[in-house]
Amino acid sequence: MNEQRDARLLIAEDEANLRLVLQKELQRLGYRVQAAADGEAALRKLEESNVDVLLCDINMPRMDGMELLRRVHERPNPPEVIMLTGQGTIETAVEAMKIGAYDYLTKPYSINELDVRVRQAAEKRNLRVDNQRLRAQLERQSALPEIVSQSQAMNEAIRLVERVAPSEASVLITGESGTGKELIAQAIHRLSSRANGSFIDLNCAAFQESLLESELFGYEAGAFSGAKARKLGLIELADGGTLFLDEVTELPASLQAKLLRAIETRTFFRVGGVRKVEVNVRIVAATNRNIDSVVGDGTFRADLLYRINSFQIHLAPLRERPEDVEPLMHYILKQLGGANPPEVTADALGRMRAYAWPGNVRQLRNCLERAILLSNEGRITSSELPPEVARSTNGAAPFTAGMSSAPVSSGDGSVPMSAGDGGSVPGSGSLRDVEKQQIIAALEQTGWHRGKAAEMLGISPSTLYRRLRDYNLEGRLR
Repeated sequence: MNEQRDARLLIAEDEANLRLVLQKELQRLGYRVQAAADGEAALRKLEESNVDVLLCDINMPRMDGMELLRRVHERPNPPEVIMLTGQGTIETAVEAMKIGAYDYLTKPYSINELDVRVRQAAEKRNLRVDNQRLRAQLERQSALPEIVSQSQAMNEAIRLVERVAPSEASVLITGESGTGKELIAQAIHRLSSRANGSFIDLNCAAFQESLLESELFGYEAGAFSGAKARKLGLIELADGGTLFLDEVTELPASLQAKLLRAIETRTFFRVGGVRKVEVNVRIVAATNRNIDSVVGDGTFRADLLYRINSFQIHLAPLRERPEDVEPLMHYILKQLGGANPPEVTADALGRMRAYAWPGNVRQLRNCLERAILLSNEGRITSSELPPEVARSTNGAAPFTAGMSSAPVSSGDGSVPMSAGDGGSVPGSGSLRDVEKQQIIAALEQTGWHRGKAAEMLGISPSTLYRRLRDYNLEGRLR
């Protein structure tokens, strides 16, 4: 089949018999055809699916063809438009072409003539889309500009990204908070055939359940109090591109079922909607939790996991790849310090290498930002490092018991030591006890304020709350 004859068409025509004849004849030729009885109905269909060529009658009720043409060209990446009319004039044709119509046909016209025009319009749109994609690829000198590493573990992760990106496989990225899961997701998108499409990200732990559903799937006007107009959901905005679901294991059970259905059928209903919306989206998800545990305890559906975990990439924590600390440090200093970043003394570098970085790269960045503000004469010494990093000489570090943490923005990345410690976590005692003591120390320093303590520890409040529940420490929270 001719590639252009596989194009997606939309017919906007108010004459029912003509609309039906056009739809059947064009479908017989191999086109994928939808039809609408007026301009407003055509706009709704354009919101629900991608269209390559719009066949648009000029004289229609509710919204005429010229107004529809104007509205279509306000949209990003609009379809090519062929205007159809039984009362053609030169003035009308000139106006339509000025607004952006591809061509203009006066009734009566033959199906063969229409077929030729449609194929030419579809070819033009394909060339335009391909040209945009090629320009974007040429502008990107490197697909992975922000992934800085020398370690074998990260190089292996990048190798997996390069292998899976060109495919359509769903990808699950696992690893602790701050290891760079979103950067890996962006790299997958930018190396894929969807690179010219949207990269839409959603933190599943950042919204209440009711808000999360409308954020993900959108809603119709009147769906609930305050819904005055239709809102497109993030999954719809990602059509033709990639949807990144960060902290996907935090999705409520009811939304897990709805997301599974959307992934399987590539269709969904907006909140309050009765019409299915079709999408073509690649799913990339991430979690900092143990996936076997969340499936085992029933908080995450196994069938949804199988759908999003066609290919898994694990990111090792920074403490397991200390050789990456120095190149990351230089990269971050160049970002924060501009043309003349400060120098780092050998002693300060040694202490940063020795520290275990429970907050991973995010904590390293916060540490360096703090150090730059405190540095004198363009030099960072161990005195400008946070206390827990400055005290680190043998790789021992606080709070390394493998907490699952969520992305947060902390002030200086500081992580408190155990109450009354002398600089490192004792080697004796279980990791669970060490973790509990670190949490208690942070809470005592912040007056048992959960938000401040979570920021201090470099984790999210929801993760901290789970740990408090595990250790029966909820009673004194503020």
